[in-house]
Amino acid sequence: MTRKPPRPPLAVVRPFTTHVFNPISRRFVRWLPGFGILVYRGRKSGKRFRTPMNVFRRGDHWTIALTYGSDVQWVKNVLAAGEAVLEVRRTRIELVEPELIVDPERRLMPQPVRFFLGLMRVSEFLRMRRSRDQD
Repeated sequence: MTRKPPRPPLAVVRPFTTHVFNPISRRFVRWLPGFGILVYRGRKSGKRFRTPMNVFRRGDHWTIALTYGSDVQWVKNVLAAGEAVLEVRRTRIELVEPELIVDPERRLMPQPVRFFLGLMRVSEFLRMRRSRDQD
């Protein structure tokens, strides 16, 4: 039996982030280093969503720390669709093959980020690969 990681403490601020911070930050976040906007469709509604994310690249893979855990709607939507688009600066990057990873050591993250994610007890990540069709 696989145990789910504990819910990160930041989950309590999610309503504020969703309804206040995200709409404001969508205007500038893709211009910041280590950030982008993830574009995906709702698995039930079909509605298009644009969510600011902290993303990290390693080769053809992009990894997102799941600061609110994996049991949130956007993660379920991306996993169900099997794809998403990442907007970084003026570039649209097609991402495929979403993979949910549990890593308490946070090895997929840059060293300085590991420390802060450790303080927040984040151990879940979503990793996706750049589509080969885009090359």
